[in-house]
Amino acid sequence: MTLLGRLLSNRRAGETHLAWNLPGLRGPELLTLTSRHFAHGEAMPLQHGAKNIGGDNLSPHLSWTAPPPGTAQLLLVVEDIDVPLSKPAVHCVALVDPASGELGPGALDARHPAAGVRVLRSTIGRGYHGPGPIKGHGPHRYTFQLFALAATLDSDPGPKAPDRARPRALLASITVPVLARGRLTGTYER
Repeated sequence: MTLLGRLLSNRRAGETHLAWNLPGLRGPELLTLTSRHFAHGEAMPLQHGAKNIGGDNLSPHLSWTAPPPGTAQLLLVVEDIDVPLSKPAVHCVALVDPASGELGPGALDARHPAAGVRVLRSTIGRGYHGPGPIKGHGPHRYTFQLFALAATLDSDPGPKAPDRARPRALLASITVPVLARGRLTGTYER
């Protein structure tokens, strides 16, 4: 696997297609997103990594500053911007009650999410999927992005419903105003 990682070392998705840069998710950067488990730009502990690399696939603690008045829902998106694909890999998408103020470790578990958390589809499946980059590919950046939405996302049971939509389609279809946003980036390397 190390050879494959080295062969793909110059191929990275980059930030262009990151949720942060989508027109429908632009807004003022008023939220400060932090974690007890890692600081912005620092390595994420193995416990937050994927099970196939020896991790626990445990979503990290996250906390944020108070969202602005009028926030109806928070949207959390976690993406790997260094995956050797044309677009970042979506590792988690969740809708969060704005009154929660923080998420404890494991709060983004697909089977047992924390109160006030609704996990949606990601590139890999539902819930949080921790880092598991190709060995030898170099450091990967995992960007946790939090958006304060002025209205809840439509809960229509049709094919475009948040629970059924593919992550890229869902993110591209968001038209509700973003009142604030913030992000935190952790790294992981094998």
